Amino acid sequence: MQKLEKQFHLHCVAGDVGRYCILPGDPGRCEKIAGHFDEPRFITSNREYTIYSGYLLGEKVTVCSTGIGGPSAAIAMEELHNVGADTFIRVGTCGGIDLNVQSGEVVIATGAVRFEHTSREYAPIEYPAVADFTVTSALVSAAKALGYSYHTGVVQCKDSFYGQHAPGRMPVSYELLEKWEAWKRLGVKASEMESAALFVIANALGCRCGSCFHVIWNQEREAAGLDQRMNEETASAVAVGVEALKRLIEADRERQ
Repeated sequence: MQKLEKQFHLHCVAGDVGRYCILPGDPGRCEKIAGHFDEPRFITSNREYTIYSGYLLGEKVTVCSTGIGGPSAAIAMEELHNVGADTFIRVGTCGGIDLNVQSGEVVIATGAVRFEHTSREYAPIEYPAVADFTVTSALVSAAKALGYSYHTGVVQCKDSFYGQHAPGRMPVSYELLEKWEAWKRLGVKASEMESAALFVIANALGCRCGSCFHVIWNQEREAAGLDQRMNEETASAVAVGVEALKRLIEADRERQ
């Protein structure tokens, strides 16, 4: 591809974004997340990508939406990295798998099942999708400090939302159902759609990436007849992600 003045999809240039980035999926969440920044400023919006930048503890930070799934998330990380970003926190929603994971809680991913294809164009399937330890530690520390109920562990990443929620009508139902049972038996905490790709790509680029999620629902708790309420408010995961960025900024300054 020929060199362009702006990034092809994000339409941003060097200086638009900070080193530290929060990555939600939904463009509609970006302005609200930017409200946690000092001096937030709209940068650009194109396709599924909406970008705001501002400051935390005097350090320039950015929020950029990725859309749904690994392919568009990969583009966001690649192009943000091209203009100077190197530390990423994916903040989003998930559906619980482990029976102990309840609606309204936070899941912090330590790694991800690569049941998607984007990461396979960066690394062979034998390579694990593992969150950066420093970022994950900051997320755990933030969740504790803010008093949120949280879980840490492996999450499952997929390409098809309805492959999870209506597997029985899929021609490959035999594979989807059997592997879902494996995720349950292996203690996988939750299911989402971006972290596996982001963790592998971050390692390929020499970046840092972690993830935290708000649990909307747990279909396994529903199947088991356990009490729960659907909870779509993502404020807890956003607060944990923003607080974790502050802790990373402070820690990075101490190491300089």
